[in-house]
Amino acid sequence: MNIDRFLTNHDLALNPFAAEEARHDPVFERLINTAAGHPDFEKILGRIDQPSTSVVFGEKGSGKTAMRLMIARRVADHNDEADKRTLVVAYDDLNPVLDRLTQRRRQDLGFNKASKTDPEKLLSVVRLEDHQDAIIAASVTTLVDALLDSEDADKQNGINLTGSADEAMKKLPRQRRIDLAALTALYDQPRSGAVANRWAKLRPKLKLTWLPAWPLQRIGAIAISLVAAVLFLIALLSEERRTLMQILGGATGAAAVFMWGVCIWRHMSLWNLTRKIRRETPAVERSAVDLRVMLGQIPRKDLVTQTWPLAGEHDTRFQLTNKLLSVLELFGYHSIMVLVDRVDEPTLIQGKADRMKPVVWPMLDNKFLQQERVGLKLLMPIELRHLLHRESPEFFQGARLDKQNLIDRLTWSGATLYDLCSGRLRVCLKDTTADESKEPTLTDLFTPDVTRSMLVDALDQMHQPRDAFKFLYCVLQEHCNTVSDDDASYRIPRLTLETVRRQQSQRVQDLSKGLSPA
Repeated sequence: MNIDRFLTNHDLALNPFAAEEARHDPVFERLINTAAGHPDFEKILGRIDQPSTSVVFGEKGSGKTAMRLMIARRVADHNDEADKRTLVVAYDDLNPVLDRLTQRRRQDLGFNKASKTDPEKLLSVVRLEDHQDAIIAASVTTLVDALLDSEDADKQNGINLTGSADEAMKKLPRQRRIDLAALTALYDQPRSGAVANRWAKLRPKLKLTWLPAWPLQRIGAIAISLVAAVLFLIALLSEERRTLMQILGGATGAAAVFMWGVCIWRHMSLWNLTRKIRRETPAVERSAVDLRVMLGQIPRKDLVTQTWPLAGEHDTRFQLTNKLLSVLELFGYHSIMVLVDRVDEPTLIQGKADRMKPVVWPMLDNKFLQQERVGLKLLMPIELRHLLHRESPEFFQGARLDKQNLIDRLTWSGATLYDLCSGRLRVCLKDTTADESKEPTLTDLFTPDVTRSMLVDALDQMHQPRDAFKFLYCVLQEHCNTVSDDDASYRIPRLTLETVRRQQSQRVQDLSKGLSPA
């Protein structure tokens, strides 16, 4: 029997159990706004208007990515109705950050890009400050996208301005415009195009139309040098005024030397600041020339009062985060929620726990996790839980995981999986269903001798949503493979269920023991 014919007989428009990844699951898209989910979801989500940190450990297929997408959707719905909105920062692609950090590490160790280096040695360079830089960069880029109405803006999780960007910018006091200019110069990371072009478009909106001080001084130094040269030339050509011209030329020349000294000193101090910032922020992609030009277009009196991420100053990232929150607040966003996921997927990590540890452990810092108006949702692989339990008491004292809404293991019962699978059935119903008041359940696909308790017990042996879906998908496939079209048997017998259950249960056991890849 063709499986489409089986689904059509049950008024199903889609196969509820075909997808294995939440990001590419059309059924999950329909299910994301329903109540079906994990019992701990509300604890993990917490209050949206006052986000808090949650640390969750779960096995592959336990629904961590689905939770991340559900959290993002719930926050988007909240922002549509609330005055105090929350900005979602998806920190789920660590590849660009790790690539920049390890490239800098290779340079420090004297290796070229093609050289083979121990990944553990490369990843040991990751610091908490690097994660903070990456999170601030993602937030600043989202804000600049909204102000420039960029095509790369995330329409769902981006910043929605109540009016035009120009109207929004008029509400910013001067100090906040300076703060935004400094944050943009440090952290704007456009997905396409050059950062210099975005800066040129943003400057008029920020009313940063001043001419930088050091070019004016350079012009003045050139002018005074020319005057001194003319005076000396007159002194050479005129004997009558030679003494006077020499005195005036000497005084003017001394002024020119002083002006050139000031220009060179300020030019070198700006380059020195640029060099220190670039050295301390390897997680941010920024050329020295672009950074120097942008910083040079901020008035010097404001430049010296700004907070810069420099070596040895550990609180600067927290101060920069607070400045970012102060700017976002003027656009209606009073808090930030950071969603950390897929830490096992970067190329350098390749799912290995000993490589994940140096990347994730710096984030387990109580001060970082308990920032005011910043909530982090750390959705971690179960392998890190095993390493965490081996840590010293001093580590736990610094992390204070007892305050972080810790979910030690994301587990699913058979009853919860049964409800989840029944919910997927309901959202797959065709719009032309005859009796819309009747909500189908999983038992409707099976013969009467298959009870709900049997299905709950079978799903309980699968442990995770992904394995539960694989199990039910194989049940459907096995039934359709063993039944001909003219037989027209649209209920799955108990024998088929038991046969597939034994196979999939063994697969799950082999997977947990490391004997099977998936």
